[in-house]
Amino acid sequence: MTDKRGNSVQKKYKVGVEAALEVMGGKWKPLIIYHLMTGCKRTSELRRLIPGITQKMLTTQLRGLEKDEIVARKVYKEIPPRVEY
Repeated sequence: MTDKRGNSVQKKYKVGVEAALEVMGGKWKPLIIYHLMTGCKRTSELRRLIPGITQKMLTTQLRGLEKDEIVARKVYKEIPPRVEY
């Protein structure tokens, strides 16, 4: 979490469930995690598996999960580039 000046701020939780809900909260993150539990997926695979999610929202949610170290992003040095989560 960051303050108005962009500095990192530690947030304190009274119970662990609060932290889990903040990380996993929302409509899309639980669905993304559910589909990733069966193995690595590419972004296009996740789009097909989760109807209704936009590309922008999927990217935003994946970046948030990556930032919280819930998912790992692997970039393959190929042409065209390939990314798996």
